[in-house]
Amino acid sequence: MYLAIEEPTETISNDAVKVWRISNTIGHSIAILILAILVVCEENFGWYVWIGLVLYILLGLTFVSSIYSIFIEPTYLQKTWRYSIDNQFVQMKRGKWSEQHTLIPMEKVEYVRTEQGPIMRRYGLYNIEIGTTASNHIIPAIPRDEAKRLKAQIAVFAKIQDQESAKGEK
Repeated sequence: MYLAIEEPTETISNDAVKVWRISNTIGHSIAILILAILVVCEENFGWYVWIGLVLYILLGLTFVSSIYSIFIEPTYLQKTWRYSIDNQFVQMKRGKWSEQHTLIPMEKVEYVRTEQGPIMRRYGLYNIEIGTTASNHIIPAIPRDEAKRLKAQIAVFAKIQDQESAKGEK
């Protein structure tokens, strides 16, 4: 009665670690800068003592979180992310201690698209977003040529008509 579904084996790009480190560094730097400005304001303007205490606690927690998010998490994510695509399913698997294994039937796929931000553009990476009626799923950090190939492959398997191609070709 059970289907024999093989585990996903494809990995995401090694450059994903660099991209995630840069983006996490930017985000945490902004958060620490804002909290530091608030601490300076608290000391200069004589706000309530409890506000300063809360700000110092938040600053410490943000600093610890930044160490984890910049140095540990990107490597862990890159090593545990796996995906595979065939004519029946899109599979995504990640995590070692808290494992998530997502199986998307091709009949449920409504759209597929690629996304790329400025940091990912520098490394030639794309995220592939797969949309269903209930939610959307992202396969991160796929090299450019592979991302375009996978997007087309998913579209063919799911029988999605590319709107841009349909308008341009007659």
